Amino acid sequence: MSRSGRLFLLMDALRGYRHPVTAARLAEQLGVSERTIYRDIKTLGDLGAPLEGEAGIGYRLKAGSFLPPLMFGVDEIEALVLGARWVRRQGDAGLAAAAQSALARIAAATPKDLRDDMAETSLWVPIGDDASAVSDAHVQPVREAIRYQQRLLLSYCDEQGRATERMVWPFALAFFEGKRLLAAWCEMRSAYRHFRIDRISAVQTLAERYPVRRGVLLKSWRAELGIREES
Repeated sequence: MSRSGRLFLLMDALRGYRHPVTAARLAEQLGVSERTIYRDIKTLGDLGAPLEGEAGIGYRLKAGSFLPPLMFGVDEIEALVLGARWVRRQGDAGLAAAAQSALARIAAATPKDLRDDMAETSLWVPIGDDASAVSDAHVQPVREAIRYQQRLLLSYCDEQGRATERMVWPFALAFFEGKRLLAAWCEMRSAYRHFRIDRISAVQTLAERYPVRRGVLLKSWRAELGIREES
Protein backbone atom coordinates (compact mmCIF):
# COMPACT_ATOMS: atom_id res chain seq x y z
CA MET A 1 0.00 0.00 0.00
CA SER A 2 1.24 3.48 -0.83
CA ARG A 3 1.93 5.92 1.97
CA SER A 4 -0.83 8.25 0.77
CA GLY A 5 -3.28 5.36 0.78
CA ARG A 6 -2.24 4.48 4.34
CA LEU A 7 -2.76 8.09 5.46
CA PHE A 8 -6.27 8.05 3.99
CA LEU A 9 -7.02 4.82 5.85
CA LEU A 10 -5.71 6.31 9.10
CA MET A 11 -7.95 9.36 8.74
CA ASP A 12 -10.88 7.10 7.94
CA ALA A 13 -10.15 4.99 11.04
CA LEU A 14 -10.04 8.10 13.25
CA ARG A 15 -13.48 9.11 11.98
CA GLY A 16 -14.93 6.07 13.72
CA TYR A 17 -13.96 7.11 17.26
CA ARG A 18 -15.62 9.74 19.44
CA HIS A 19 -12.98 9.39 22.15
CA PRO A 20 -9.17 9.38 21.86
CA VAL A 21 -7.84 6.12 20.46
CA THR A 22 -4.35 4.83 21.18
CA ALA A 23 -1.67 4.27 18.58
CA ALA A 24 -1.62 0.59 19.59
CA ARG A 25 -5.30 0.17 18.72
CA LEU A 26 -4.90 2.03 15.43
CA ALA A 27 -1.87 -0.07 14.58
CA GLU A 28 -3.80 -3.28 15.21
CA GLN A 29 -6.75 -2.03 13.15
CA LEU A 30 -4.60 -1.02 10.16
CA GLY A 31 -2.11 -3.88 10.39
CA VAL A 32 0.98 -1.70 10.84
CA SER A 33 3.42 -0.95 13.66
CA GLU A 34 2.86 1.63 16.38
CA ARG A 35 5.96 3.41 15.12
CA THR A 36 4.30 3.78 11.72
CA ILE A 37 1.17 5.19 13.33
CA TYR A 38 3.17 7.80 15.26
CA ARG A 39 5.02 8.78 12.10
CA ASP A 40 1.80 9.04 10.09
CA ILE A 41 0.08 11.05 12.82
CA LYS A 42 2.94 13.56 12.67
CA THR A 43 2.69 13.70 8.88
CA LEU A 44 -1.04 14.35 9.03
CA GLY A 45 -0.50 17.08 11.60
CA ASP A 46 2.13 18.74 9.42
CA LEU A 47 -0.36 18.64 6.54
CA GLY A 48 -2.93 20.49 8.63
CA ALA A 49 -5.22 17.60 9.52
CA PRO A 50 -7.60 18.52 12.42
CA LEU A 51 -6.08 16.14 14.98
CA GLU A 52 -5.59 16.44 18.71
CA GLY A 53 -3.99 14.21 21.32
CA GLU A 54 -0.60 12.87 22.27
CA ALA A 55 1.36 9.65 22.64
CA GLY A 56 0.26 7.50 25.56
CA ILE A 57 -3.18 9.13 25.73
CA GLY A 58 -4.57 8.78 22.24
CA TYR A 59 -5.62 10.74 19.19
CA ARG A 60 -8.91 11.89 17.70
CA LEU A 61 -10.29 14.30 15.14
CA LYS A 62 -11.19 17.69 16.57
CA ALA A 63 -14.87 18.17 17.28
CA GLY A 64 -16.75 19.99 14.53
CA SER A 65 -14.08 19.41 11.92
CA PHE A 66 -15.16 18.68 8.35
CA LEU A 67 -13.39 16.18 6.17
CA PRO A 68 -14.16 15.37 2.55
CA PRO A 69 -15.47 11.83 2.02
CA LEU A 70 -13.02 9.11 1.05
CA MET A 71 -13.42 6.14 -1.24
CA PHE A 72 -15.54 3.27 0.05
CA GLY A 73 -14.68 -0.39 -0.25
CA VAL A 74 -17.09 -3.01 -1.58
CA ASP A 75 -18.04 -4.22 1.91
CA GLU A 76 -18.63 -0.64 3.05
CA ILE A 77 -20.91 0.08 0.09
CA GLU A 78 -22.93 -3.07 0.76
CA ALA A 79 -23.21 -2.20 4.47
CA LEU A 80 -24.48 1.31 3.66
CA VAL A 81 -27.05 0.12 1.15
CA LEU A 82 -28.27 -2.76 3.32
CA GLY A 83 -28.58 -0.46 6.32
CA ALA A 84 -30.56 2.12 4.34
CA ARG A 85 -32.87 -0.53 2.95
CA TRP A 86 -33.51 -1.84 6.47
CA VAL A 87 -34.23 1.65 7.79
CA ARG A 88 -36.83 2.20 5.06
CA ARG A 89 -38.91 -0.61 6.59
CA GLN A 90 -38.95 0.73 10.14
CA GLY A 91 -42.24 2.62 10.14
CA ASP A 92 -40.71 6.08 10.24
CA ALA A 93 -41.14 8.08 7.04
CA GLY A 94 -38.66 10.73 8.21
CA LEU A 95 -35.86 8.21 8.78
CA ALA A 96 -36.64 6.40 5.53
CA ALA A 97 -36.35 9.61 3.50
CA ALA A 98 -33.19 10.60 5.38
CA ALA A 99 -31.54 7.24 4.70
CA GLN A 100 -32.23 7.52 0.98
CA SER A 101 -31.00 11.12 0.89
CA ALA A 102 -27.82 10.24 2.79
CA LEU A 103 -27.00 7.42 0.38
CA ALA A 104 -27.48 9.72 -2.60
CA ARG A 105 -25.18 12.36 -1.12
CA ILE A 106 -22.50 9.83 -0.22
CA ALA A 107 -22.62 8.29 -3.70
CA ALA A 108 -22.38 11.60 -5.53
CA ALA A 109 -19.75 13.18 -3.26
CA THR A 110 -17.11 10.46 -3.46
CA PRO A 111 -14.24 10.77 -5.96
CA LYS A 112 -15.84 7.94 -7.92
CA ASP A 113 -19.60 8.21 -8.47
CA LEU A 114 -20.95 5.16 -6.65
CA ARG A 115 -24.61 5.38 -7.64
CA ASP A 116 -24.38 2.50 -10.12
CA ASP A 117 -22.49 0.33 -7.62
CA MET A 118 -25.11 1.02 -4.94
CA ALA A 119 -28.02 0.32 -7.29
CA GLU A 120 -26.50 -3.03 -8.25
CA THR A 121 -25.90 -4.21 -4.66
CA SER A 122 -27.68 -7.56 -4.33
CA LEU A 123 -28.34 -7.48 -0.58
CA TRP A 124 -31.99 -6.95 0.29
CA VAL A 125 -34.19 -6.76 3.34
CA PRO A 126 -37.18 -9.08 2.75
CA ILE A 127 -40.67 -7.65 3.03
CA GLY A 128 -42.78 -10.24 4.85
CA ASP A 129 -46.27 -10.44 6.25
CA ASP A 130 -45.23 -8.35 9.24
CA ALA A 131 -44.52 -5.25 7.11
CA SER A 132 -47.60 -3.46 8.45
CA ALA A 133 -46.73 -4.33 12.05
CA VAL A 134 -43.51 -2.35 11.96
CA SER A 135 -45.30 0.80 10.83
CA ASP A 136 -46.34 2.84 13.84
CA ALA A 137 -47.44 6.46 14.01
CA HIS A 138 -45.77 6.96 17.38
CA VAL A 139 -42.21 6.17 16.27
CA GLN A 140 -41.45 9.62 14.89
CA PRO A 141 -42.78 11.73 17.82
CA VAL A 142 -40.94 9.48 20.27
CA ARG A 143 -37.73 9.78 18.26
CA GLU A 144 -38.05 13.57 18.13
CA ALA A 145 -38.68 13.75 21.89
CA ILE A 146 -35.45 11.79 22.42
CA ARG A 147 -33.58 14.19 20.16
CA TYR A 148 -34.83 17.30 21.97
CA GLN A 149 -34.78 15.69 25.45
CA GLN A 150 -38.46 16.42 26.09
CA ARG A 151 -40.78 14.80 28.60
CA LEU A 152 -43.48 12.51 27.19
CA LEU A 153 -46.90 11.62 28.54
CA LEU A 154 -47.73 8.11 27.35
CA SER A 155 -51.08 6.37 27.30
CA TYR A 156 -49.84 2.81 27.62
CA CYS A 157 -51.21 -0.71 27.81
CA ASP A 158 -49.08 -3.24 29.72
CA GLU A 159 -48.71 -6.99 29.12
CA GLN A 160 -51.85 -7.72 31.16
CA GLY A 161 -53.90 -5.30 29.08
CA ARG A 162 -54.14 -2.68 31.82
CA ALA A 163 -54.26 0.92 30.64
CA THR A 164 -52.02 3.42 32.39
CA GLU A 165 -50.49 6.85 31.90
CA ARG A 166 -46.77 7.38 32.34
CA MET A 167 -44.70 10.54 32.40
CA VAL A 168 -41.28 9.57 31.07
CA TRP A 169 -37.92 10.97 30.05
CA PRO A 170 -37.12 9.21 26.76
CA PHE A 171 -33.47 8.68 25.88
CA ALA A 172 -33.16 5.62 23.59
CA LEU A 173 -35.19 3.74 20.99
CA ALA A 174 -34.33 0.19 19.94
CA PHE A 175 -35.47 -1.16 16.56
CA PHE A 176 -36.16 -4.88 16.67
CA GLU A 177 -37.71 -6.88 13.85
CA GLY A 178 -41.44 -6.39 14.23
CA LYS A 179 -41.38 -4.09 17.27
CA ARG A 180 -39.81 -0.93 18.70
CA LEU A 181 -38.73 -0.53 22.31
CA LEU A 182 -38.45 2.81 24.10
CA ALA A 183 -36.02 3.16 27.00
CA ALA A 184 -36.98 5.94 29.39
CA TRP A 185 -36.86 7.11 32.98
CA CYS A 186 -40.34 6.65 34.43
CA GLU A 187 -41.38 9.34 36.91
CA MET A 188 -44.04 7.11 38.46
CA ARG A 189 -41.64 4.22 39.13
CA SER A 190 -38.56 6.39 39.72
CA ALA A 191 -36.62 3.88 37.65
CA TYR A 192 -35.66 2.97 34.11
CA ARG A 193 -38.45 1.28 32.20
CA HIS A 194 -38.95 -0.08 28.68
CA PHE A 195 -42.10 0.54 26.64
CA ARG A 196 -43.16 -1.20 23.45
CA ILE A 197 -44.19 1.40 20.89
CA ASP A 198 -47.03 -0.80 19.60
CA ARG A 199 -48.62 -0.70 23.08
CA ILE A 200 -48.72 3.09 23.15
CA SER A 201 -52.19 4.39 22.29
CA ALA A 202 -51.37 8.10 22.53
CA VAL A 203 -48.33 10.35 22.95
CA GLN A 204 -48.23 13.90 24.20
CA THR A 205 -44.94 15.76 23.92
CA LEU A 206 -44.45 18.39 26.61
CA ALA A 207 -42.78 21.62 25.53
CA GLU A 208 -40.16 21.30 28.25
CA ARG A 209 -36.89 19.49 28.63
CA TYR A 210 -36.46 16.87 31.28
CA PRO A 211 -34.05 17.85 34.08
CA VAL A 212 -31.21 15.41 33.30
CA ARG A 213 -29.06 15.36 30.17
CA ARG A 214 -29.82 12.49 27.80
CA GLY A 215 -26.18 11.42 27.81
CA VAL A 216 -26.21 11.05 31.60
CA LEU A 217 -29.36 8.92 31.48
CA LEU A 218 -27.94 6.77 28.70
CA LYS A 219 -24.66 6.19 30.55
CA SER A 220 -26.45 5.29 33.80
CA TRP A 221 -28.84 2.97 31.97
CA ARG A 222 -25.96 1.22 30.21
CA ALA A 223 -24.17 0.74 33.52
CA GLU A 224 -27.31 -0.68 35.15
CA LEU A 225 -27.78 -3.21 32.34
CA GLY A 226 -24.08 -3.93 31.89
CA ILE A 227 -24.05 -2.67 28.31
CA ARG A 228 -20.62 -1.71 27.01
CA GLU A 229 -20.32 1.87 25.81
CA GLU A 230 -19.71 2.24 22.08
CA SER A 231 -16.57 3.94 20.78
